[in-house]
Amino acid sequence: MKRFKIWGLALLSLAMAGCQNAGGSGSSGSPNAAGAAGGKPLITIRDFADRTIVFSKVPENIVALSNGDMDIVYALGGKLVGRPTSAGPLPVPEAAEVEQIGSTHQVDLEKITLVKPDVVLGNVSLNAKDVPAIEGLGAQMVLTEANSVDDIKKQIALFGDMLQKQEQAKKLIADIDAKLNEAKAQAPDPKPRVLLVYGTPGTNMAALPNSLGGNLLELAGGVNIAADFPGLQSFPQYAQLNVERIMQANPQYILIMTHGDPEAVRASFVKEMEKNAAWNDLDAVRKGRVDVLPSDLFGTNPGTRVTEAIDRLQGIFRAVK
Repeated sequence: MKRFKIWGLALLSLAMAGCQNAGGSGSSGSPNAAGAAGGKPLITIRDFADRTIVFSKVPENIVALSNGDMDIVYALGGKLVGRPTSAGPLPVPEAAEVEQIGSTHQVDLEKITLVKPDVVLGNVSLNAKDVPAIEGLGAQMVLTEANSVDDIKKQIALFGDMLQKQEQAKKLIADIDAKLNEAKAQAPDPKPRVLLVYGTPGTNMAALPNSLGGNLLELAGGVNIAADFPGLQSFPQYAQLNVERIMQANPQYILIMTHGDPEAVRASFVKEMEKNAAWNDLDAVRKGRVDVLPSDLFGTNPGTRVTEAIDRLQGIFRAVK
């Protein structure tokens, strides 16, 4: 009888140990520790909306809703099955034949469904509402934004983790940091006064320092004359054009960013200036320094090409007398 009791206790101990081991592997505190089917580790990232996203493998079918995200994916060695719809110059020639699936402003769910994505890359402010629909397709959605060069570097690191291309991401970030150091050393002296405008036909706003364009302007060595303008409630990175304050600051350059037709936007801004003859007294207008910047570098997040945007601005500033 004692023999049976001993064997029973031994079996009970083994069973309890087995339960403890099974529970321990899933409660280590690391989502990667659980492992995916087949014993492969999971890929866990946290996007700009502070959402934890877990992949069972490196995503292969990737959709990007913005040119900047597209640029970063290709710079890391990845490819897309869906790219943003655009009538402008394509910043990534390798993506020319990729299906166009709308944009951050207007997602085409029907086309996205056809390309069967593993992940869709969207914008925090514009696409958070689209997460349920994308997840309903069986895909993940990763939300980011780019209101500064630091944001772009964080995007590169995040996508590097997602694609398991961490070394490539580190190199891309190091290249950007090197360009920033170079730009700082080559900053014009004195710094030129600049009015940076984001324009669409019929609407013109001053870009503030907390916008990507405003950040690029300061990193390139320019002075943003609208730096202390109050931000718009719906678009806090931009402000209304205050003609009186613009006259007082007397910008040497007026640079216009646009995501649309550059000629139409320029015509719209000229029409805006014609409403008030005081614009003609500005240094920028008198010397013909009202220019539309390239839309692929300034009208949207340029991704890794942000270094080209800084070069472009510094080339303009070197011409200021």
